[in-house]
Amino acid sequence: MRTYAGHSSAAESNALYRRNLDKGQTGLSVAFDLPTQTGYDPDSPMARGEVGKVGVPIADLGDMRQLFSGIPLADMNTSMTINATAMWLYALYAVTAEEQGVAEADLRGTTQNDIIKEYLSRGTYIFPPGPSLRLISDLVVHTVINASKWNPINVCSYHLQEAGATPVQEIAYAMCTAMAVLDSVRDTGQIPPARFGEVVSRTSFFVNAGVRFVEEMCKMRAFVRIWDDLTRERYGITDPAQRRFRYGVQVNSLGLTEVQPENNVQRIVLEMLAVTLSKDARARAIQLPAWNEALGLPRPWDQQWSLRMQQVLADETDLLEYDDLFNGSHVIEAEVNRMVSEARAEIDRVMAMGGAVEAVESGYMKSQLVTSLAQRRSRLESGDDVVVGVNAYVTSEPNPLLADIDTAIQSVDARVEQEAVEAVRAWRAARDETAARVALDALRAQALEGCNLVAASIACARAGVTTGEWAGVLREALGEYRAPTGVSASSSTGGGQHMGAVRDKLRLTQDETGSRLRFLVGKPGLDGHSNGAEQIAVRARDAGFEVVYQGIRLTPEQIVSAAVAEDVDVVGLSILSGSHRELVPQVVDGLREAGLDDAIVVVGGIIPDADADYLRARGVAEVFTPKDYDATAIMSRVIDLLRAERGLAPIA
Repeated sequence: MRTYAGHSSAAESNALYRRNLDKGQTGLSVAFDLPTQTGYDPDSPMARGEVGKVGVPIADLGDMRQLFSGIPLADMNTSMTINATAMWLYALYAVTAEEQGVAEADLRGTTQNDIIKEYLSRGTYIFPPGPSLRLISDLVVHTVINASKWNPINVCSYHLQEAGATPVQEIAYAMCTAMAVLDSVRDTGQIPPARFGEVVSRTSFFVNAGVRFVEEMCKMRAFVRIWDDLTRERYGITDPAQRRFRYGVQVNSLGLTEVQPENNVQRIVLEMLAVTLSKDARARAIQLPAWNEALGLPRPWDQQWSLRMQQVLADETDLLEYDDLFNGSHVIEAEVNRMVSEARAEIDRVMAMGGAVEAVESGYMKSQLVTSLAQRRSRLESGDDVVVGVNAYVTSEPNPLLADIDTAIQSVDARVEQEAVEAVRAWRAARDETAARVALDALRAQALEGCNLVAASIACARAGVTTGEWAGVLREALGEYRAPTGVSASSSTGGGQHMGAVRDKLRLTQDETGSRLRFLVGKPGLDGHSNGAEQIAVRARDAGFEVVYQGIRLTPEQIVSAAVAEDVDVVGLSILSGSHRELVPQVVDGLREAGLDDAIVVVGGIIPDADADYLRARGVAEVFTPKDYDATAIMSRVIDLLRAERGLAPIA
């Protein structure tokens, strides 16, 4: 039983972990902030506004020591949601445990370490797919040999569903990812064939559970069947225990709603049941989001509520006492068979391209997900898919839980970033600089030589190297990467019944201004959750705008430069990491300083009302939040704002 947690600082997160453990939580699931996930120190210009926002900042061994102070790692099972820098966070964890007297061989836990889905959804990748796969393989090989209780990879389909994946796509792309990793490990030759079953048995999965109960439960049974067949037929694993499909789950955070957020409680419970009722496909670990995550950062009390849901199911009910309740159901078996058949067909398509890496580099998988998400949004906008409180049953009594909205969510103290900057600079000043340089030089040399880099990373951790320095050396040695956006190859969904009127409004506006209107969609900062930005880009294109979208992880200066170079009329900024107060004004001010005075700025994200008012006061024309689910209506509103800015008469 876990809650996914971490915020502000190592000290604050440590206090939260200790409280949760005292309440009966049985393991830790660490959320890292975006600079840590993408390999930047808190004092990097790329980290501005992002430190401590979506997780805990870990810049060095001192931070890791503080994070687990007073928590006996010998007794702990720790899951770390970390990917591009997974090897580095493992190294810091291993050294911290070593200082507690815990041998590496006794470590228990998981590194997510799945970079494929980062190219498709979360966006916290650093290196190109090939070198990234090498880093994954290095950690798998090292832990199988040196830390046999550790799960070195957690193939994560969770974010694929949030990026638009259907159940069939979620299964297929997760399996293709697992094959890419297992093939890579096998091809290193570092694991004898007789021990390859250990590699397979340490490969775990992390999935998404949505609110469509039957479909999600059948998806998990299909996962179990395909994994068993795949590991037996492709890798020759004969031991059924080593072929077992082991997975954890976080129920669907993206499906939580900003409006009537009390409804999220029943959504969370139903989604938890989908991965627990079927004994033959039951999750080994569950993380539940908090009811108010669509509003902002949950408080400790909100996380406790989610933990208590799990405890009631496990300890009060009899749901876990029986054999599989669905065996023998013709309905369930038929649905599982359909999913298995369709998933295998999609797996075959990806493998015919060369596998997961090739399907990422070509943009195939990304474009499929963007198209699927566009279709999902179209069903929501048309009312074919009902979301209670959003597009149906919208009348509501006042919610006492939101009577004081400022206390219904937690905020990160503005001093956190400056304190982290001062701390990492003090750490560098106090360490043995020669030892740190020697360790980094060794890491660079071994990266260029193709050696396994885990031992060199552990040496860097001991020498006081920082997260940004470790990643910086590997950026030099392995290169950086920008993944395809999938927008240009995605198919249009038409935009619903009102799109014709929106196109006419835009066409009239272009006639009156005498130019083709351009819409730049930007992702400032390190937030890589690009699903919403991509859908806005697709819908803006469908409406008739000329769209400029350069992908994720841009500085405010880069966005301003692109806006000026393209002479755009609308700048749409998408930020989901909570850094909007810091980053959006930098873009607004930059546009004005560059002379682009007639371009309007609109912003989308998880933005509390008080912050939205602040952004409007700073020059933002409009703020859109998850309650604004109709992208065609957003386009209509943007055109109205643009007409007002240009002094054109309103269109009824």
